[in-house]
Amino acid sequence: MKRFISFWAVLLGLSLNFSLAGTIYYYCDKNGVFHFTDLPDSHLYRPFRIFKDHRWDLGKLNKLIKIYSRKYDLDPALVKAVIKVESNFEVEAVSPAGAKGLMQIMPTTQKDLNLETPFDPEANIEAGIKYLRLLLDKFHSLPLALAAYNAGPANVQKYGGIPPFQETKRYVQKVLVTYQELKK
Repeated sequence: MKRFISFWAVLLGLSLNFSLAGTIYYYCDKNGVFHFTDLPDSHLYRPFRIFKDHRWDLGKLNKLIKIYSRKYDLDPALVKAVIKVESNFEVEAVSPAGAKGLMQIMPTTQKDLNLETPFDPEANIEAGIKYLRLLLDKFHSLPLALAAYNAGPANVQKYGGIPPFQETKRYVQKVLVTYQELKK
């Protein structure tokens, strides 16, 4: 019992120290020893505690957008336009369809992208940018990639272009207009 209490006391201390980290990850090794970190360096780590940090400001988000836009060779203004239209920069946004986070990633796409913490801004931004890059590589057209981001790649393939859904047509137009405004 004493060992159990000290484990939770240490964990509480970790929680207080890492509260700015966003997420604490853990894994249990073959000897039964738990390892905790805010910067996982292995696929063995799983989310343990996600801190809802309401202090995410545009400066922090811009840094993440620049880092991951560079990594996946996308224009940061395009990423900002998608985030603006998808969630209006609301970290904990959830759509009626179940899309989550800044870039509004659907649960099935989260699984495909190995996104385990959709409300962690960094993880969400990286996954959304990675997904948008995949769609651009697949469709070789920004409007088609945006349509696929909104309505799913299967619908873009099915209709041989932007699907005839009003929501998707408005979405593509809104992102493109926002993108042009942000590029100025």
